[in-house]
Amino acid sequence: MVAEPHIFALPPGVNFARALVRGLVERLADAPPEEMAQTRLYLNSGRMQRRVREEFDLLGTRLLPRLALVSDLGRAPLSGLAPATPPIRRKLELARLVDQLARGLPAFETGAGLFSLTDSLAALMAEMQGEGVTPDAFEQLDIRESHAEHWRQSLRFLQIVARYFAADTAPEPERRQRLVAEGLARQWAEAPPPERIIIAGSTGSRGATRLFMQAVAALPNGAIVLPGFDFDMPELAWTSLSSGAFPIEDHPQYRFLALLDGLGLAPAQVRRWSEAAPPAPARNALVSLALRPSPVTDQWMAEGKALRDLPQVCTGLTLIEAADPRQEALALALVLREAVERGEKAALITPDRMLTRRVAAALDRWGIVPDDSAGQPLSQSPPGRLIRHLARMLGRPLTLEALLVVLKHPLTATGAAERGSHLRFTRELELKLRRDGPAFPEPGAIRAWAAAGAPDRAAWGNWLAGAMAQLSAPVAQPVAGWLAQHLTLLEALANGPGGVAAASELWLGPAGEACRRLLSELGAEAEEALSLTGANYTDLIDSLMEGAQTRNPRAAHPLVSFLGTLEARAQDADLVLLAGLNEKSWPEAPAPDPWLSRKMRLESGLLLPERQIGLAAHDFQQAIAGPRVVLSRARRDAEAETVPARWLNRLTNLLGGLEAAGGPEALRQMRDRGADWRALAVALERPEAPVPAAPRPAPRPPVEARPRQLSVTAIKTLIRDPYAIYARHVLRLSPLDPLAPEPDPRLRGEALHQVVEHFVARFDPAQEDEAAIADLLVLAEQSLKESVPWPSAQRLWLARIARIAPALVAQERARRAEGAPALVEEKGRIDLKAPAFTLTARPDRIDLLQDGTAVVYDYKSGAPPKDDEVRFFDKQLPLEAAMIMRGAFAALGPRTVSAMRYIQLGDTGACRQLGLGPEDVAQIWEGLHRLLARYLTPDQGFAARRALQKTRDKSDYDHLSRFGEWDVIDVSQPEDVG
Repeated sequence: MVAEPHIFALPPGVNFARALVRGLVERLADAPPEEMAQTRLYLNSGRMQRRVREEFDLLGTRLLPRLALVSDLGRAPLSGLAPATPPIRRKLELARLVDQLARGLPAFETGAGLFSLTDSLAALMAEMQGEGVTPDAFEQLDIRESHAEHWRQSLRFLQIVARYFAADTAPEPERRQRLVAEGLARQWAEAPPPERIIIAGSTGSRGATRLFMQAVAALPNGAIVLPGFDFDMPELAWTSLSSGAFPIEDHPQYRFLALLDGLGLAPAQVRRWSEAAPPAPARNALVSLALRPSPVTDQWMAEGKALRDLPQVCTGLTLIEAADPRQEALALALVLREAVERGEKAALITPDRMLTRRVAAALDRWGIVPDDSAGQPLSQSPPGRLIRHLARMLGRPLTLEALLVVLKHPLTATGAAERGSHLRFTRELELKLRRDGPAFPEPGAIRAWAAAGAPDRAAWGNWLAGAMAQLSAPVAQPVAGWLAQHLTLLEALANGPGGVAAASELWLGPAGEACRRLLSELGAEAEEALSLTGANYTDLIDSLMEGAQTRNPRAAHPLVSFLGTLEARAQDADLVLLAGLNEKSWPEAPAPDPWLSRKMRLESGLLLPERQIGLAAHDFQQAIAGPRVVLSRARRDAEAETVPARWLNRLTNLLGGLEAAGGPEALRQMRDRGADWRALAVALERPEAPVPAAPRPAPRPPVEARPRQLSVTAIKTLIRDPYAIYARHVLRLSPLDPLAPEPDPRLRGEALHQVVEHFVARFDPAQEDEAAIADLLVLAEQSLKESVPWPSAQRLWLARIARIAPALVAQERARRAEGAPALVEEKGRIDLKAPAFTLTARPDRIDLLQDGTAVVYDYKSGAPPKDDEVRFFDKQLPLEAAMIMRGAFAALGPRTVSAMRYIQLGDTGACRQLGLGPEDVAQIWEGLHRLLARYLTPDQGFAARRALQKTRDKSDYDHLSRFGEWDVIDVSQPEDVG
């Protein structure tokens, strides 16, 4: 007769490590001490292993069992079984095969990069090996569903992994884990081991682990201790989990049912490991009822009547429904701070890493550093960031933004004797490049700029130019080539000018050591057969770093810990915070599967996407059973309103419907307790004294400090935004060009002006229209290549010139019949007497007609202004005409202006004559005198955004004027300054 498998469990909320240890000690109380030492205890995680050791230490000196991790089973030696293949080696092999096959299947559109696809394929292969599913299973699938052709191509693609299931192929870690489990199961079936073997803390969610657990459960001295087993679930609820066409894998207890089915057991046969009681049994029953599978939620009505005094049951629950993630993080930080002051142990449990970073930042103001079990992603560590930045620069044009990112990185030039000089030269280079360009700095330009300075700057520039020369690369090369280039550039930047590698801080600390080890492993496994583009190499580095973690070097507070949801079963906190309880956060949305549909997964024996939701639900059920629990969510994120997590929704809906048991009152009290924390969070960020909003400024500098010279284009600014004139000409503040320059409208206007200027200078009236158009396009292409560093912008703007080229040639021919260009982009000036002021201008073009009169032109890359707009605001052309009449341009002398025209360098290329006559020009000239005289009086302020054309128009000085604290409808408040 075969003995019944030994399956034990502990309910949610029980201190699992403590109950496990004390239950084991009680069972072996009458046994010799060496029997404990002969016991082998497999645990589910490193944190659980540490907790078990701590609990044994609390019981005094004694022999301990041999502790091991279930995940380390694959490393066990087994006769005839080779060691596992390094993951990086298999990753690169798969990438080579995926790249080759993808080229032969153009119809198979994946929508993903090479390494995204490779990682997805590797994850599927690991799942297949863990679940014991071979590629042969796919050949039996019946594909008669929507997008059937896509799935056929997908199955053809999956033949890549078939070779890795061959018996003579070195196994992957997941496959070796299963092979070891199968080997041990065969050995134990023939000769059970003499020692006691216990697996504790695992749910058997992975195929290899479940197989190992089933083998141990069948041993005479074997036992399984399940965490968070719901003893309150009735048989009907258990049965409903697998009664439909699709199993309900998103239920928290489904994995236990699958494990028990494999052992031929019913849930009722699971025994308690110890008599340890959960902190809140009544709350466990409430949560169990709330999480019932959807086919039996009618039990809410039946079993809900048995619940009593729900306000008392929910005393230990607090619900924080914050307005946004920032408020949620601050409220949670306040809860943790109070726990520290009380000397209580607190654990924050959430899968949302962004939320934990926000809470850690909030705790930092009180000097509290949490013990974060997940550590820091290697990609976010200082050396990881520098490595990733440089990977993105390889084989690409060097941009100003990318250059400054690496130059200002804290690990750059740490091997140099004087890093202060490096930072000083970096700042000077930034100012030069932002003011004068080029947008894509080259080593030659850097050397030329550095050589114009002191010798130490020249040496620094030579070092930087030499390092940046390493960026050039072929379109594609093997991984080893990219890595060698990457490391050379990385160490050159870290060492600094004249620095030495030994003094560099690049590889120091846990993060530096981890980065060095990762790159060394990549170099050892890089195969020549895989040729990558620069973008694919960047993806490779990103994927390797995202999968690695490093510990925070700062000492953590002993009472505050951040845990992932998997570690909820190992916590022993007095206060548990379950944060980020929103859909797509907890639970996370299942990742889309590019390989198999849901039906195909079910038929082939693979796991359904709902498995991850079920595991997250089990973690939630365990964590909410703690002594005191805070549930939190943000009602809105950066994009839209959020949806509460399904388990929180079920709990609140159930409470809201149990009126007889006081459910609505219990829910109200939970929310009231959360509202108190939200109020504290709001109060913490409220200034001690109210800060009044800045008024709309209209500074009045001394008259002698006010500008006495402006260009005709600045007159428009003086009318529309006088504050900009004050900031530029009185405060002498000039806006810097953007850190990441782009082909903006200003550059487009300058480039098109330059093209037309060259065209006018070279125009030959005797040339045929077709030849003139062809010459214009050749000239435009050459000019745009010289002045515009973005190829896409060159193409777009050249297409604009090509569209209007016939109109430009026809108009130019007509203009040459009337006269000829006299001045092109020539500067003129005129000195006014009352008030004393100098007006300057640089007209785009002035033509002299045969009758001796002048025509002034202005090129517009956008829409030209209307007549009324010119009359009251954009007075450039009339003012230039008035200056021509008064002899402001020495080469012309005083001239009568017969016309003012706009030439549109876009749309249809039309030429529009301004409908203003000599009397309008005279009126505008007189108005200019009144305007300047007004702004040269002490009581006139320079109001901000006085009359901008549109409220959404931006000024270069909006930040300085504190726009946003005041509105355009506010009255400006003059203030004497200086």
